[in-house]
Amino acid sequence: MRSSPFTLPSVVAGVLLLAACGTQQAGSQSDGPAPTGVSGSPSGPVETCGEPESGVRLIRLAGAVGADCTGFEVTNDGTEPFTYTITLSLLSDSGGVMDNAQQVVSSVKPGQTVKRKVFMGATTTWTGLAIAKVRSVPTDEASAERGPCPASGVRVYADQGSAAMGLRVVGLRLENCGTRTYQLNGYPRLQPLDESHKPVDGVSVLRGGSSIATGTGADDTPQPLALAPGERARAGLVWRNTTEAGVGDPVNAPYVRVWAKPGAAPVTVIPELDLGTTGKLAVGAWKKDER
Repeated sequence: MRSSPFTLPSVVAGVLLLAACGTQQAGSQSDGPAPTGVSGSPSGPVETCGEPESGVRLIRLAGAVGADCTGFEVTNDGTEPFTYTITLSLLSDSGGVMDNAQQVVSSVKPGQTVKRKVFMGATTTWTGLAIAKVRSVPTDEASAERGPCPASGVRVYADQGSAAMGLRVVGLRLENCGTRTYQLNGYPRLQPLDESHKPVDGVSVLRGGSSIATGTGADDTPQPLALAPGERARAGLVWRNTTEAGVGDPVNAPYVRVWAKPGAAPVTVIPELDLGTTGKLAVGAWKKDER
């Protein structure tokens, strides 16, 4: 199952309050069981459910009643800390998907396994979990709309975007969360990455949304910006998912590494690029975000 990158995954009210729980740090403990939600590492023995997918495996908790797999564990087999975004499907008695919800597990160290347990509310009707999708980025490059301000003094992240008739528009957002003025002038630098975090060959990064379509809002003329602390800027990513027979294989690149300006530290966002066979991705210039 592939969830859309253009709408926030909905959460069943009173069933799984993942978003309300926020980002959980690896190895952290919760303040105690809530009626529903995800807490820290479960105590007692656990039993795995099936094969892992991209380092994530469902687990069956000891003494669980009324559900099959009621938790998950994340194992980092890499050589550096990774932050994982996991989309879980809530299953009915018949095995059908009732809804999806996301959970972020931050800063999982190399060789570390982090377990999370999912609490079920009194009125819940879901009876199990399935892994819908797993995304991971190096923790040093992880993007976040909220939380502590990065050492760079700026937050860079992607919004949920929009889609119409195969046209995709996703906004890159930058917030000066530091204490000094942040200067911008021009276009962010982009590097699409595949599911293995390898650069995607054969994709042309074009300047200006009009190179893909008109009316995307990504055609402003580059101009110097001086963002005071608390101010924001945005730049648009624009592409089409058109697929033409005989042109080549469709390109899917879930990740994009972003440099806000020359010399800036890279940040990896997850816009879920489905470029079809177009081989094109457009980016707009940074402009002041007044929202």
